[in-house]
Amino acid sequence: MAEVKSLAEKIRAAFDEVSQRHTRPRRLIEQRLVELAASETDFTIDDLWQEMRQEEPKLGRATVYRSIEKLVNLGLLDRVEFADGTHHYRVCGDSHHHHLTCTQCRRVVEVDICLPEEQFAAIRDQTNFKIEGHTLSLFGRCKDCQTTNDSKQ
Repeated sequence: MAEVKSLAEKIRAAFDEVSQRHTRPRRLIEQRLVELAASETDFTIDDLWQEMRQEEPKLGRATVYRSIEKLVNLGLLDRVEFADGTHHYRVCGDSHHHHLTCTQCRRVVEVDICLPEEQFAAIRDQTNFKIEGHTLSLFGRCKDCQTTNDSKQ
């Protein structure tokens, strides 16, 4: 329960940091994100917007989009890429991690694996880039989908 309260406080602080007023739509977005975090459910902006319009019919898609993008930029939400080029958003923990997604059922798993620092140094040296951040997208079939496909053959 303390984790959920902490997340709500972080989201509220993030909105304050980017000087967004505490309007009813922002409070609803905050509340729904806390619920999604508790259930470890990922979402699309359109799905979130459509769902929230049930409670707040005048809520604009742009309001939801801007709020989500600000939270992504502040590191409170992760953008999870799928092999087909689509993406979802997910409320993740504070630790650095990446995502593994199933190409069949779209299951998302957080993995605490990253490239070694020497790899980044080699890339930096080869390209003369100052690396400011990175994402690592891993795709495959989860155990359930492998079993389902194997049983169909």
